[in-house]
Amino acid sequence: MAEIHENAATHGDPAVHEGAVTFRALHVPGDPVVLPNAWDAASARAVEAAGFPAVATSSAAVAAVLGYEDGQDTPVDEMFAAVARITRVVAVPVTADVERGYGLEPAELVERLAAAGAVGCNLEDSDPATGTMIDAAEQADFLAAVRAAAAEAGTDLVINARVDTFIHGAGTPGERLAEALDRAGRYLDAGADCVYPILASDPEVIGTLAREIGGPINVLMWPGVPSIRDLAALGVARVSLGSGIHRATQAFTAGMLDTIARGDDPFPPA
Repeated sequence: MAEIHENAATHGDPAVHEGAVTFRALHVPGDPVVLPNAWDAASARAVEAAGFPAVATSSAAVAAVLGYEDGQDTPVDEMFAAVARITRVVAVPVTADVERGYGLEPAELVERLAAAGAVGCNLEDSDPATGTMIDAAEQADFLAAVRAAAAEAGTDLVINARVDTFIHGAGTPGERLAEALDRAGRYLDAGADCVYPILASDPEVIGTLAREIGGPINVLMWPGVPSIRDLAALGVARVSLGSGIHRATQAFTAGMLDTIARGDDPFPPA
């Protein structure tokens, strides 16, 4: 799969192609790239200034700041405009959470991502509106079409294929794990660069996924998940914060506003 990506046509934007190559190389099992997800230009600048080598967006956080709900409620033009504002202000690669692609055909999705300056994307395998799992073969075909479109466009897009069995799957924990492994294998075979079994949190489950999937895995950092250091030891290649930092920022803001509303000093002496 790596050879296919490296030999892809490069007639697209060289900066996007080079950014994708750089970003893909950061996905090292055991030495994960950590992505504190941003939602606007200011938060993206803060991520870059803190020394992180790439910026990821969070669809939920972007939707919130634009006044929409997560789940493809954000108009596609507004979502890609938000991504473009982020890529404009940072020099590091940017990967965009584009949910399930907003109904765009693969070629247009690839084109819109490149036009916004994004070198990678997240794509979900459940219906954002209903939570229904998409048939695994259908999702693999979709990912293969996105990969083919990216090769044709010369963007070398880094595809992070989300696996939603731990959110929306059915059956016992063991059955959900088995389905996650099956879907992950299909998605990597279809051309995904990394798989994202979102909400996997048990160390044994994460370790099994990392060992058996046969490609890089992304874990969401949320309460109850092992530390970044422990995730590295389990073989994880990418760690995301999702909308967590945005939610914490909103909570901090709400606390300050409550303090002001009470007539207290929101900036007490250190």
